[in-house]
Amino acid sequence: MGEHSYYRVRISDEDRHSILDRLNVIVALDEETLLGEAHAKFSHHGGHLSELVPGGAAVYDAAIKLDRSKIERDDIRLIPVPYQDILRDTLREFGKEDQISRLRVIMNTIAMGASLAVLDFDVEIFAGVLREIFTGRRRDVGELNARAATLAFEYVRQNFGNDFKYKVKPRPIPAGRSERPMLIRGMHACAVGKIKAGLAIQTYYPISPATDESVYLESQQRDYDMVVVQVEDEISAINMAVGAAHAGVRVATSTAGPGASLMVEGIGFASMTEAPGPVLFYWQRGGPSTGLPTRQEQADLRFALQFAHGESPHIVVAPGDVQEIYDDSFESFNWADRYQMPVIVMLDKYLQSAFWTLDDLDLTRGKIDRGVLWQPESNGHAALGDNANTSDTIAMRAPVNGHETNGAEEHSGLGYLRYAFTENGISPRSRPGQAGGIFWSTSDEHDPQGHITEDATNRIRMMEKRMGKLDLARREIPVERQFQLIGPPDAEVTVIGWGSTKGSIIDALAELDGKNDLTWNYLQIRLLRPFPSDGVAAIIKRAKLTILVENNYTCQLANLIRESTGLSVDHEVPKYDGRPFSQEELVEALTKVVKKGEKRVFVSHLSA
Repeated sequence: MGEHSYYRVRISDEDRHSILDRLNVIVALDEETLLGEAHAKFSHHGGHLSELVPGGAAVYDAAIKLDRSKIERDDIRLIPVPYQDILRDTLREFGKEDQISRLRVIMNTIAMGASLAVLDFDVEIFAGVLREIFTGRRRDVGELNARAATLAFEYVRQNFGNDFKYKVKPRPIPAGRSERPMLIRGMHACAVGKIKAGLAIQTYYPISPATDESVYLESQQRDYDMVVVQVEDEISAINMAVGAAHAGVRVATSTAGPGASLMVEGIGFASMTEAPGPVLFYWQRGGPSTGLPTRQEQADLRFALQFAHGESPHIVVAPGDVQEIYDDSFESFNWADRYQMPVIVMLDKYLQSAFWTLDDLDLTRGKIDRGVLWQPESNGHAALGDNANTSDTIAMRAPVNGHETNGAEEHSGLGYLRYAFTENGISPRSRPGQAGGIFWSTSDEHDPQGHITEDATNRIRMMEKRMGKLDLARREIPVERQFQLIGPPDAEVTVIGWGSTKGSIIDALAELDGKNDLTWNYLQIRLLRPFPSDGVAAIIKRAKLTILVENNYTCQLANLIRESTGLSVDHEVPKYDGRPFSQEELVEALTKVVKKGEKRVFVSHLSA
């Protein structure tokens, strides 16, 4: 979008889950990274030099003529590196000096090599990675980049020495493992979860930050027997997905806020017709309208909870880290099949684009469950599918105004009924091509055969049937997938959050542990619809102090908790500047809450 773009890289011997504001090293490709946008009328971004810790270093292109008198710090090191000269020397060695304009992108590698010299990291490890990436006909490109990185490394060593106090050393491979840790983004974990769950069709229309996941799936579709379809708009994407769900395959669509706004009627249609899906992967960004297309926010929770007009059943789940993204991506298809309703997986820009180092991504969790399927040999009556849970009850019984009717007798002789009234509200579904399994489906209210009707008694029973499946899901979904309490159960302060705030909260509480003579724990709420009211209420009642942390203005989860449990959260820490919480921001805000008792503490360090 033309705005300042950058990565923050956090390196530690221990697991870390969030970003830091403070920097040890800046690697700059332009002046704006160092000093900010000087000519912007309303920008408060003053560059990243101010974020350097004392003794930190800034590696930058020597072509940037810094006026050191304007840098109001004498406790940092400035390391200008002649990127273009090193590029020219590299290309000269390979006889490609006349291609300097085309190969300017190699200056990224030069900046990297220079920073490795500052950090005293073995440049040959980096060169080896480059050679792994560029193979076959691209082998020469790998060699070019490896040589450029080495020359930049040598330049810094020769001109600036090796006395920088912050060092980075290679991490040994953990005991019992033969492979290096993986570097993975949230969107990769999401895609892998879909593939393992048996995804057959993914529909999408390009939109930030959702597109990367669909593009990655496109690159895998031939290997995993699936089809990824880029359609003309989001209305087409959701309607194609609903149709595919009715056809009996596992289907997903992926979008962000503006695209989701166009999908509401399609989700309502899927809810009304009790389609086994689709699963909607909702990658949040800053809104409303076009908002902040490339920035972070958690402001679409209320929208996701009431995604269609009327009262339509659907499940909403929000993973908080890479492993949970995989787990919930996989399990959401089981829920869609089992409860015959759409599922919305709430994700966001930060989870999508951030990289994490993992020793392993556990792909053994979960077992495919296609729900209750109709069997042709049952002579028109409902029967359990081969892979349905044995706890499923499909007797044709349903309450009407407090009474029960015998659905089996009521439906006798009518053949297959797609919307048959059953004890638990789930009607066995047929699949296209099954003899005797033809059914009608309409977005209007309908009877068990699927024919349109506005009969009052039927309406009552159908509403109870559809909406009752949410209560069934709340009873059956394991508690550990609904919420978890991290830390001592009897802690004095309970911090509450959902989604991507998980990492920042865990890191902040680790820093705060034992400070201010307080004990802390963290309540992560993962299942947002149906809401785990009883479990959440029990934890909140036990805490002496509760603090909600959320990446939006109105603290939407706090409102949901109050609506679902009748309990109010004591304090709120919102952040709505388009950036994720840093560890320092959260420590600062939580400390302010417990020391000053402020009801609402907004936090932002005004990062670029």
